[in-house]
Amino acid sequence: MPRILIAGCGYVGQATADLFHAVGWAVQGWVYSTESAAKLAGKPYPICVVDMADRAQVRACSQSFDAVIHCASTAGGDAKDYRQIYLNGARNLLDRFVGSKLLFTSSTSVYAQRDGSWVTEESETQPVRETSQLLLQAENLALARGGIVARLAGIYGPGRAALLSGFLAGSAIFDLENDRFVNQVHRDDIAAAFFLLLNRPRLVGGIYNVVDRQPILQSECYRWLAKKLNRPFPPIGQSISVRKRGDSNKRVSNKKLCRLGWSPRYPTFAEAMEKSVLPSFAGVISNRARQSPIG
Repeated sequence: MPRILIAGCGYVGQATADLFHAVGWAVQGWVYSTESAAKLAGKPYPICVVDMADRAQVRACSQSFDAVIHCASTAGGDAKDYRQIYLNGARNLLDRFVGSKLLFTSSTSVYAQRDGSWVTEESETQPVRETSQLLLQAENLALARGGIVARLAGIYGPGRAALLSGFLAGSAIFDLENDRFVNQVHRDDIAAAFFLLLNRPRLVGGIYNVVDRQPILQSECYRWLAKKLNRPFPPIGQSISVRKRGDSNKRVSNKKLCRLGWSPRYPTFAEAMEKSVLPSFAGVISNRARQSPIG
């Protein structure tokens, strides 16, 4: 029975752990806090409280694993958090689990293109933000040891969708002069991509973009939501919010991953919203409709 460590059993990590467990892998999940561990107490696999940035804690693990997935999150943290969790965390995992196949979850934010062009795994990566620069450093650590790097687009799924949340809350603002392409991927499709990448014995380390099949303009997202939910299009204005992924504008290609056989269950924004995301927000949508009825 193959063994896998999910180092960071959060939104994506939990779905990934569930998938690997369901197909017969022996799974162990790591979380940062006892509170997080308590929420996962009913899982059919062990959950351990481990700070990946603490070298001593990582080295204290007596288990061995065939594969290790680093998919911890900073929860919107700053550069200091990125250095600790991503860079130091990756280094500690690589040093402790020598011989295990490591999959490091990075981000498409490492592509800083702003002209709406298509980008592939071979495209230039010169991010301005220090957080994305730290991700690149962690990527290089993993690749140097034969690991796999999965660059994730914006994550959404049941209970989580940044564009939808802002739209429903009435905080969304559309900047007419800075419409941009949005690249997203459903949580469950990420888990399926991880499973594919770690179940190909001949696959050597490399970089793979994990993103759905249809980059979509932000204006088109809002237009679709407005029509679907019978609500007004967000007001036009200049947004002053700082984007977590920076001010890039690009279309990220998933062709390399698809050539391996990956086929997203939710290939487009509309399909993901219809089949998975909107049903999970039904209560919020209903409450908003009562508060602000549209004719």
